[in-house]
Amino acid sequence: MKRALVSVSDKSGLVPFVKGLIAADYQVVSTGGTYRVLKEAGLSVLEIEEVTGFPEMLDGRVKTLHPKVHGGLLAKRDNPEHMQQLAEQKITPIDMVVVNLYPFKETIQKDGISEAEAIEQIDIGGPSMLRSAAKNFASVIPVVDPDDYQGVLAALKDQTETLEFRKGLAAKVFRHTAAYDALIAQYFTGAEFTDKLTETYDLFKKLRYGENPQQKAMAYKDPLAENYSVLNADVLHGKELSYNNIRDTDAALRIIAEFKQPTVVTVKHMNPAGIGMGENINEAWKKAYEADNISIFGGIVALNREVDLETAQELSKIFLEIIIAPSFTQAAFDQLAKKKNIRLLTLPFTNQIPQKIETVSVLGGAVMQERDLVANDFANLQVVSKKQPTEAQLKSMVFAQNVVKHVKSNAIVVAKEDQTLGVGAGQPNRIDSVKIAIKHAQAKTGYGEAVLASDAFFPMDDSVEFAAQQGIEAIIEPGGSIRDQDSIDKANELGVALVFTGTRHFKH
Repeated sequence: MKRALVSVSDKSGLVPFVKGLIAADYQVVSTGGTYRVLKEAGLSVLEIEEVTGFPEMLDGRVKTLHPKVHGGLLAKRDNPEHMQQLAEQKITPIDMVVVNLYPFKETIQKDGISEAEAIEQIDIGGPSMLRSAAKNFASVIPVVDPDDYQGVLAALKDQTETLEFRKGLAAKVFRHTAAYDALIAQYFTGAEFTDKLTETYDLFKKLRYGENPQQKAMAYKDPLAENYSVLNADVLHGKELSYNNIRDTDAALRIIAEFKQPTVVTVKHMNPAGIGMGENINEAWKKAYEADNISIFGGIVALNREVDLETAQELSKIFLEIIIAPSFTQAAFDQLAKKKNIRLLTLPFTNQIPQKIETVSVLGGAVMQERDLVANDFANLQVVSKKQPTEAQLKSMVFAQNVVKHVKSNAIVVAKEDQTLGVGAGQPNRIDSVKIAIKHAQAKTGYGEAVLASDAFFPMDDSVEFAAQQGIEAIIEPGGSIRDQDSIDKANELGVALVFTGTRHFKH
């Protein structure tokens, strides 16, 4: 008779699985609450004390950390010396371990949990047994996931628990224990840079493909995910989100979090196409659409107020991939849901994105940084030109700076008060971004009162000169170049108000 050690926190599917093990001629050993559940179900199981000859102690902290457990797990069955030592110590081999761990993640997600309470949910014996079983997968079947119960029983019945089958279960164990320890490390470390990067993520869903059809892709979720995330949005209508949909919608959520007034953000390829604010969401939509009614085709629209019927009727006139908002009126939803391919998402909006260290992969490694959450406001502005900006220009400047930080560098935004007029993104040199933004802006109503914002300093005075020649009378940029004075002199020569923020907003 083979022996299985069963000790689980998640007891879903437990009793039918153990019945199956007993039917497959396994003797079952169990601990604590698992033992009680199995006995109450009328199953014949041994208590761990009957194996170790030692009582559970320290409030259950010590019960399976014993040679009669780990000797039975780690002994190589094809090693005569190992088997002889088991016989001498009267240790029965253990052929299967069924363990899932204390609910540490679920515990720390609860409100008001103290550190002491969290510590009590750090499993020690469970990971030790799983790692022992997984290390010795040639002889021991390690089971960590209730979703594998039926597969294991089927393999036992059909005698197909091959070495590859066991190895697959062992790999899952090491992924599971590694993720478990990584989460504990994250809990104790907090938002700090460390000598070891130990992040972990849970599979969210398999995606149809990545940026292109030839690329496989999966979406993963932080086990302690933030509420304000596209991965937490409710998809009310339309197909599942693609890789590109997720990235674009994430960009839209980051941008719109900058604004408290009714605002609409349109996004294409992770860059803002047009942004508008208004007294109500319909007015904001009209400004965002007028800001760039070409690039928005097939794009993403984020609104920070409920979508009403009037706005939905306007939105339904063009092809959009995604509309995300806090809510839709029933009439608005019915109107938009007539379009089969559009995706309608809801998510509670916020202006308070928490600071967090984010990771980006590179060939052979990763780079990490804090989020750029610096808010641009009037207090941080320094007028460096002789010409003083008007109150209206200052308001436009703050708006434009809060947009330009979300545009791929080199980034330029031309805006007026509460509406973008032109966006220049991702050019290898700054003057080309200036030219693109101004070209798009010049055809828009209100261009004569527009300001220009840059995400980083001007390395020379050509951008100031070109902008002034095109009628721009106010420019905002971080400053910081060794040639800042050239730009200041050019602004003074051409009668342009030039303002420095002191904060760069590169976005790559």
